[in-house]
Amino acid sequence: MNLFPLTEYDFIIVSFSGGKDSQACVAKLLADGAPRDKIELWHQHVDGDKPGSLMDWPCTPAYCQAYADEMGMELHHQWKDGGFEGEMNRQDQQTQGAYMHDGQGDQKYLPPSSRGKKSTRRLFPQVTANLQTRWCSAYLKIDVAARAIANDPRLTTATILYVTGERREESAARAKYKTHEPHRTSGTRRRVDHYRPVLDWTESQVWNAIETTGIVPHPAYRLGWSRLSCVACIFGQADQWASLNHIAPAMVAKIVGYEDRFGKTIHRTLSVQEQVGRGRVYPATKAAPVSLLAQAMATTYTDAIAAADWTLPAGAFGRSAGPS
Repeated sequence: MNLFPLTEYDFIIVSFSGGKDSQACVAKLLADGAPRDKIELWHQHVDGDKPGSLMDWPCTPAYCQAYADEMGMELHHQWKDGGFEGEMNRQDQQTQGAYMHDGQGDQKYLPPSSRGKKSTRRLFPQVTANLQTRWCSAYLKIDVAARAIANDPRLTTATILYVTGERREESAARAKYKTHEPHRTSGTRRRVDHYRPVLDWTESQVWNAIETTGIVPHPAYRLGWSRLSCVACIFGQADQWASLNHIAPAMVAKIVGYEDRFGKTIHRTLSVQEQVGRGRVYPATKAAPVSLLAQAMATTYTDAIAAADWTLPAGAFGRSAGPS
């Protein structure tokens, strides 16, 4: 298949985490001539409708909204009913439905499939590239976004470019991805092309693209995190867990409690508490002003979103902790 010219799509939907790669996607689309008014940013809340209740950065939804406002784009929200915690605690139940919200006050519930089977998790996602056992990405992001595409009445007969920010440089698995392919929601009435515009980019190219926009990076990067995934990402290395414990010990304690309850750790051989003990707090986290620490853990975003004197954040080019 070939992509249409960017101007010919009815909608250009960017799967938007607020992180560097999704921001680079937006920058590249604009540089390549995508009409700004056709670009929508879609953000899936990992913790459901309670940001930061277990795994994610509390400020991320608000940061994404500030970015969208600055860039003059719509932000649409989706989330799994019950979020990460609800899915993880599922016991002899089928997976829950999802919500889609367009950022304009309209909210729609998407009920579970009538064909869904009951099963039990009671387990954190496992540290693997396999999306069946690393279920957080599949169930809380990928599936939720696909259901929103399939149920958005605006998109029933539309031509859509669905954009994600994977890069080959990140992992051996992602190195095998295609630059573009049909999306699973594509059909006879609705065409959805899945496009990965920064697949062959280096991290240097990503940061250079963000600098052209003047957007201030998410607090995670300013605190020394190299990736904007969950603040308590299951792929986190010891230093990341130590840094999280430094800024949010109650969040770490809650996760440790779940490990004890399940009798199985996130890491294959080390508990979160052991990782905290082995790690060193990021220097940027240690040196961070109280205002930045508070902003990272707030559910509102009041920091500047754009800056004329843009600077590379402390987490840039750090040790990546993500899918293999």
